[in-house]
Amino acid sequence: MYAKMDGGVIMKALIFLAFNVHLAGSHSLQYFYTAVTPGINFPEFTIVGLVDGEQFVYYDNIIRKMIPKTEWIEKSEGADYWSRQTQTLQGNQESFKVGIGTLMERFNETKGVHTVQLMYGCELHDDGTKRGYRQYGYDGEDFISLDLNTLTWTAANDKAVITKNKWEATGTNAHQRKAYLENTCIEWLQKYVAYGRDTLERKDTPEVTLFQKDSSSPAVCHATGFFPRGVEISWQKNGVDLHENVELRETSPNQNGTFQKRSVLTVSPEELDKNEYTCVVQHSGLKKDLVLRVADRRVLNTGGALVGVIVGILVAVLLLVLIGVGFFIWRKRNEKSSDFRPVARSDGDSSSTSSDEGQPSKC
Repeated sequence: MYAKMDGGVIMKALIFLAFNVHLAGSHSLQYFYTAVTPGINFPEFTIVGLVDGEQFVYYDNIIRKMIPKTEWIEKSEGADYWSRQTQTLQGNQESFKVGIGTLMERFNETKGVHTVQLMYGCELHDDGTKRGYRQYGYDGEDFISLDLNTLTWTAANDKAVITKNKWEATGTNAHQRKAYLENTCIEWLQKYVAYGRDTLERKDTPEVTLFQKDSSSPAVCHATGFFPRGVEISWQKNGVDLHENVELRETSPNQNGTFQKRSVLTVSPEELDKNEYTCVVQHSGLKKDLVLRVADRRVLNTGGALVGVIVGILVAVLLLVLIGVGFFIWRKRNEKSSDFRPVARSDGDSSSTSSDEGQPSKC
């Protein structure tokens, strides 16, 4: 899920971000923290906050303040809110700097680009059920996560066992983190949803295109311009649901706050011609399923008509690069031991990020 900052790793981060699905009939609040070793042309510490999959706040070590990314949060909160959030995150920044050094020592690494990442958040469903989660990663691999049912930590590798034993021996904030994730986080989520209701609960219907690059290429069913992000794209063969030879891509953001998604069907030209294949799109903004016949597809021999689709995909990738830094990309293993840090302070409930939530307790 996490990773080092090279080209392949960035793409893993983008894939993870795209996988961050907001379920229909639910609301979610998430924060993604990334600390990276200095020496590359990239912020050393970034935080991205999302409500229902939409980025609404941002912080990094260069600007050293939390800034709004949507009109609704900018209009709804005053100077005190931004001051509290900024103060909290500046404290987190120093803790993560210590934490990344600790884990480098534990993994017996003295140079190179390395990352520590944290994801935490909560979900509230229409039936009243709620869920919280908190997990860390190091260099592209899962590192440790909190089990809210048992209030114990789950180590993903031998090095993380050191952290697990230390945190559980000292009772490091498991109860406090559970209280934040299942109560305070939910309260802030409800507040944010109320602030941005007109935006977050709007329904933008998808525009769907079915095409092939050429007659021997896979058939692509591409939906774009929809909101919320929950969408289903499926295929049928002669009226029967089809699951073989189908590749469903992850949902990606568009520049205007909507989303796009595609599904790819790979069958021979002969199969396409002698059977009735259809693409079925389901979305909360549609009154009924949208059904497109593969027989009516566009075949774009020169690729010229594909420009709009390709540009849309490139914009989505660029957006993922810009806001996906904080999204998981863990990847690595090694040996040695030391102490991963991030000790918490406590600001109470005045900050939606919570100083305690953003800090890795001493590893």
